[in-house]
Amino acid sequence: MPSTIPLATYRLQLTAEFDFDKSAALVPYLKALGITHLYTSPVMKARKGSTHGYDTVDHSQFNPELGGEAGFARLSEALSNHDLGLIIDFVPNHVGVHFADNPWWLDVLEWGPTSPHAAAFDIDWDLLPHRARGGVLLPILGSSYGEALERGDIELRYDAGEGSFSAWYFEHRLPIAPERYGEVLRMVVKEADAAETEAGKRLLSLAARYTGLRRPNRKEAPGFKTELREIAGAADTITGGLAAYRAAKDRPAQTLALHHLLERQHYKLGHWRLASSDINYRRFFDVNGLAGLRVEDPGTFAATHRLVKQLVADGKLQGIRLDHIDGLRDPAQYCQRLRRLVRDAQGNTKPFYTVIEKILCEHERLPHFAGVQGTTGYEWMNVITHVLVDAKGLGALDETWRQISNRPPRLAPYVKDAKRRVLETLLTSEFILLTRLLARIANGHYSTRDFSADSLRQALELYVLHFPVYRTYLTTGAPTTHDRKLIDETIERARAEWFAADEGIFDFLRDALTMDLLKPGRPPHSAPRVRRFALKVQQFTGPMMAKSLEDTAFYQFHRLLALNEVGGDPASAGLAIPAFHEAMKARAKEWAHGMTATATHDTKRGEDARVRIAALSEIPGEWTSAVARWKVLNAPHLALQGNLRAPSATFEYMLYQTLLGAWPLQEPADAGFVERIQAYALKAAREGKEETSWLNPHEVYESGVRSFIEKILDPAQSAEFLEALQTLARRIALLGALNSLSQLTLKTTLPGVPDFYQGTEFWDLSLVDPDNRRPVDFAARHAPLNSLDDPDWSSLIRTWPDGQLKLAWTRRLLKLRNGLADVFTRGDYRPLEVRGADADHVIAFARRHGRNAAIVVVGRLFAPFTQAGREWPVLEGFDATIDIAGFTAPGLANNELPLAQAFRDFPAAVIEARAATATRPARQRVRA
Repeated sequence: MPSTIPLATYRLQLTAEFDFDKSAALVPYLKALGITHLYTSPVMKARKGSTHGYDTVDHSQFNPELGGEAGFARLSEALSNHDLGLIIDFVPNHVGVHFADNPWWLDVLEWGPTSPHAAAFDIDWDLLPHRARGGVLLPILGSSYGEALERGDIELRYDAGEGSFSAWYFEHRLPIAPERYGEVLRMVVKEADAAETEAGKRLLSLAARYTGLRRPNRKEAPGFKTELREIAGAADTITGGLAAYRAAKDRPAQTLALHHLLERQHYKLGHWRLASSDINYRRFFDVNGLAGLRVEDPGTFAATHRLVKQLVADGKLQGIRLDHIDGLRDPAQYCQRLRRLVRDAQGNTKPFYTVIEKILCEHERLPHFAGVQGTTGYEWMNVITHVLVDAKGLGALDETWRQISNRPPRLAPYVKDAKRRVLETLLTSEFILLTRLLARIANGHYSTRDFSADSLRQALELYVLHFPVYRTYLTTGAPTTHDRKLIDETIERARAEWFAADEGIFDFLRDALTMDLLKPGRPPHSAPRVRRFALKVQQFTGPMMAKSLEDTAFYQFHRLLALNEVGGDPASAGLAIPAFHEAMKARAKEWAHGMTATATHDTKRGEDARVRIAALSEIPGEWTSAVARWKVLNAPHLALQGNLRAPSATFEYMLYQTLLGAWPLQEPADAGFVERIQAYALKAAREGKEETSWLNPHEVYESGVRSFIEKILDPAQSAEFLEALQTLARRIALLGALNSLSQLTLKTTLPGVPDFYQGTEFWDLSLVDPDNRRPVDFAARHAPLNSLDDPDWSSLIRTWPDGQLKLAWTRRLLKLRNGLADVFTRGDYRPLEVRGADADHVIAFARRHGRNAAIVVVGRLFAPFTQAGREWPVLEGFDATIDIAGFTAPGLANNELPLAQAFRDFPAAVIEARAATATRPARQRVRA
């Protein structure tokens, strides 16, 4: 049986091209590598052709494109045969909607609020303007509604197999409410001139039997459809008669008929741009095709988790990764229900590994949720990056960025401006809903009704602009001390920017956010509305921060791209070694079993591209001089038109860092590389929302950027630049490789579960998705593995660009981790003192459980020992000694370990040791 707490996980991105069977074929390789748990992208049925699986359309079945239930069974058998566990990525927050593949969503469109699945979706039915009946906005049209109607893009069709009517807009199915079937049948019989035919008579008779409001109702509709389907000749009559609804510009009567029919549905069609201002269902961020699920509804939770429960009960699932936990109304309640479900399925005898995708801002602490071992590891990825960055070089990079951007090197103004942009464009509809709800609360009592809707909107906007993290975690009860403090501090920052008369508006807003309005003795307000407002604000601030920080500011603030990572601080001053040790000691006590990731499907660049760029902090002067020269060399390739400069000066600076991070190690920068950089640049420019954006693409600017990249990477046009770039890239690649080995060593030996993203056993120089989801050549990784049982490190170092050095070190570390499982999963963390002139270049610590121990020594800031990246480090040159008092190991004498000895064969070391005394580690939280 696999261990309940993984020793190492391996993330696979499953697609139709890389399905359950191909994953099963990879299991022997993962076992040989030292992996204990396969960790996959979502496996439930997703939208056809999905490349990621997060657009789940049916939680109750396996994705047929991955091989369905039979394919999963074969994967499960392969894992069981090799004693590997399985962790799946699970999406509780949202499902894929629109198109024609989500049965719940189609039922809601057909039946509206009376659908049994309406409770599963967060829809505000009464918010559509200028409409007599409630409905949900469907922003799926590529043009205005009128244009789509008159072009005939919206077509009414009859499904003879179901006996049902639907409007279709290309691949989008829009079910017609059965209460309108009678009117449709009368119209089509008349249009087909079939009133006197047998089929026509039976159709009219069927329609006549269901008169009155809302008929046929849900109970009657199946019988109605069955009878309609069985009428001989009905399909031909209906097909001919549907011409009555065939809209076109020269068919005004038919166009109007279709329009009137559509207006009487439980939905309203609209241009996709309407989503930002008028959408009335909760989405995943600003993605219209992903609708939020109300898993707080017990029926919805049970239905969406039925397959998970069965897998746990069958022993086929050992862990789960919960996607976008911050999107849920009440994450604490959800985690409690999930733990109860797992215990019902497997009993309470062992932990079930559960981690959450939670992005923590700087200095933010993770709340404790029932059964949760930790996060997917973004915060620890950033801690590792920050300790490998040269803090002394960041000051110089601050000045370089100041000169290039003409702005101070502070992130906060970028985030605040980005939030304003997102409020005005992407998430306007969600914000409008909150302001309306707040105004209704205020209007509910005479003491607060004079707070105008506009004043409340401005106050709430200031609160959102100053809110510093992703969300609070209020439930229906009183807020925690931490959440109350966070709300109070944000209110005060917002109040400081309020220039109108206050008159208590911020006190009212604070009390609505904390739900203090409902305390006994306060003026009575609507309890359901106050609770709904407070909890919905929490669901709003997460997407707000994500779109503003990760998807906007990270693509504007380019001081050092290695720091622009999910959960990171691009303006970080780095992390001193003592602070790093304190963070790890705390982690060993609180979150010893959370994941430690260095690359995921969501990271902004590959793990080795990141640490390459981090190395620029070690040579800031050379880097600044190189950029100055490159700008001159490439000035002729800029696109200049009036005030337009493509790329902008800041974007050009970003491109040079990106090129160094992704520059190929062995093969030349061919046409494929140029296309990858161009694709990345287009996404980065649109995400940055400065000169262009997804909502409003600037074709001239984008064309200029594309041309600039093509020209500067063309040897015929930019030979001098490319020679200079390649010279620096070779040096940065060496420093980056050394950083990577340090990063890998830390990830594998620190408290936590190391997670390996697919293919990163070789150098990972990928860019943001979809570049980091390209197919992986696993055969190239598997083939040399057996020859690396007893590696010749000097030989591997000589050929380090081929990636086998990283593969061999990965295997060595995982072998040690498997051999000292208790040390790395249950052991404490003890910093080791380093003395000598080069002490600041060494991170040393011991992991210990009982008397078993491991001494870990990692180098950093290698530029002084490599002639700034020109040669492999002369390890004997390190003037540093590690104090290992209290530990013994073969070959180690006294209480000191000279660094030259530790790094004799390799620029990192993990030494199996014995502690002089057995010290019981501090008790860790193990969450069942």
